[in-house]
Amino acid sequence: MSVLFISDLHLEAERPDIVRAFLHFLRTRARQAKALYILGDFFEAWIGDDGMDDFQHSIASALKELADSGTRIFLMHGNRDFLIGKAFCREAGCTLLSDPSVIQLNGEPVLLMHGDSLCTRDEAYMRLRRWLRNPVTLFILRNLPLGTRHKLARKLRKESRAQTRMKASEIVDVTPEEVPHLMRRHGVRTLIHGHTHRPAFHELDFDGHKARRIVLGDWDRQGWALEAGADGVLRQAPFALENTEPR
Repeated sequence: MSVLFISDLHLEAERPDIVRAFLHFLRTRARQAKALYILGDFFEAWIGDDGMDDFQHSIASALKELADSGTRIFLMHGNRDFLIGKAFCREAGCTLLSDPSVIQLNGEPVLLMHGDSLCTRDEAYMRLRRWLRNPVTLFILRNLPLGTRHKLARKLRKESRAQTRMKASEIVDVTPEEVPHLMRRHGVRTLIHGHTHRPAFHELDFDGHKARRIVLGDWDRQGWALEAGADGVLRQAPFALENTEPR
């Protein structure tokens, strides 16, 4: 059985094409997999488990159905949904992974990340990330009134989009020097991450060894899933969103 990796779906009710494609993916390819790893930015925004709406409950229900069928589900925080907590994971039947995490894949240690922490040249974002992920900040955010959290989420999304458009392409991409540094620290030769929306297989060579960095694609104009087969081969290919039908 295969293992699947996806990221950057940015699920929201306003994108029914992505939602339909994801639900179709759960009922088909994911049912045939032994594990599904969702590496961040699963939702476009998340203000806290206590603020879940009907749409988010429906996604949790679909994940739980997959989990009950036998596919193990692992979820990692992204920069858009880092407030996802234990309540959602219980409802969805998934396990929350720390970022970064090392897993065993076909007998090889593999490093999984969302990917935003690799973009160290974006100094303004890295400062914001450190502030948002501070335990004190997280406590304050989770205890703000829901209305305040909604307004803050909208403000952060608007500012993020505006700043990304203004920044140079290399600023919002992974800092190349960070990759071998982290891979050495974790003792791996394969890194899988999302965040940058630039799907690719990057062949690396450091310390006299071959290595690879695999970037997952985002679900906007098309869907993406990386599949690790029982033969040890990693395959990634896009698929059309419009070819899926409503349930």
